[in-house]
Amino acid sequence: MIMRPLLSIVVPIYNEEESVQPLYEAIRTACEQNGQSYEIVFADDGSQDRTFELLQTLHQQNPGVTVIRFRKNFGQTAAMAAGFRAARGQVIISMDGDLQNDPTDIPRLLEKIQEGFDVVCGWRKERKDKFLSRRFPSLIANWLIGKITGVAIHDNGCSLKAYRASIIKRVALYSELHRFIPAMATLSGARIAELIVTHHPRKFGKSKYGISRAWRVFLDLFLVKMVTGFAARPALWFGILAIPGALLGSLSLLGMLFSEGIGIVYPATAFLLFALSGHLLTMGMLGEMILYAGDYRPEQMIWNV
Repeated sequence: MIMRPLLSIVVPIYNEEESVQPLYEAIRTACEQNGQSYEIVFADDGSQDRTFELLQTLHQQNPGVTVIRFRKNFGQTAAMAAGFRAARGQVIISMDGDLQNDPTDIPRLLEKIQEGFDVVCGWRKERKDKFLSRRFPSLIANWLIGKITGVAIHDNGCSLKAYRASIIKRVALYSELHRFIPAMATLSGARIAELIVTHHPRKFGKSKYGISRAWRVFLDLFLVKMVTGFAARPALWFGILAIPGALLGSLSLLGMLFSEGIGIVYPATAFLLFALSGHLLTMGMLGEMILYAGDYRPEQMIWNV
């Protein structure tokens, strides 16, 4: 019988052939020095270089290495979610595959979990990225996320985080939602802590992410607000949105009844507003029915393991 490891290190990776071997060695050294049982789960997000070939070699040489491969590039969140599903450890630690996160921080993250926290977020206080393209958008995003979700984290975008498996495996991830995990984990009553971690300049290649991703983050904020604020009662959320339309529709009808020289605008406006309100209420009720029937977890396309 295969024993369940204490630690699972999940690494989403994309076109990082130069980083594969040194990253593996650094993770192995950090975990073995800590003396805890561990596994490493690499999630290859459809790499087009030799990344998957090198990962296959590591898997063949080391039974503690699991490799997942997407048929195409789905993005960091999808790769991370696949790694979380495959992980067997009691504690799951995620990190980037570009050598900018430091595996020597793994024991410190584990210590925080053992203190009783459920999610421990790395904070790249001395971040080694360009200011305008990476750090400045991140500052704005972190501020907005804190204001909108009520969960204030210095560095939501830092991939180096530790989770209790019982918490992270209950979080549904898609789009760019990996940076919102702390806020979403609070739905399960998770205790969250932060830890200052080491951050290195990129050694090989160039970043796969930039300022163009910022708009997706801002759009996802709306979704996260709905999930964290109205997840249990979608009818309440859509009902609140429907009320203004119903009121304006009623006012339009009153105007039609008591005004002279009425044109087509009043009945047309009233009809559209009532139709919109009814549509929103229907969406809310459908949401309630879905929640009642059971949780929905969208699956990714098939990958090779």
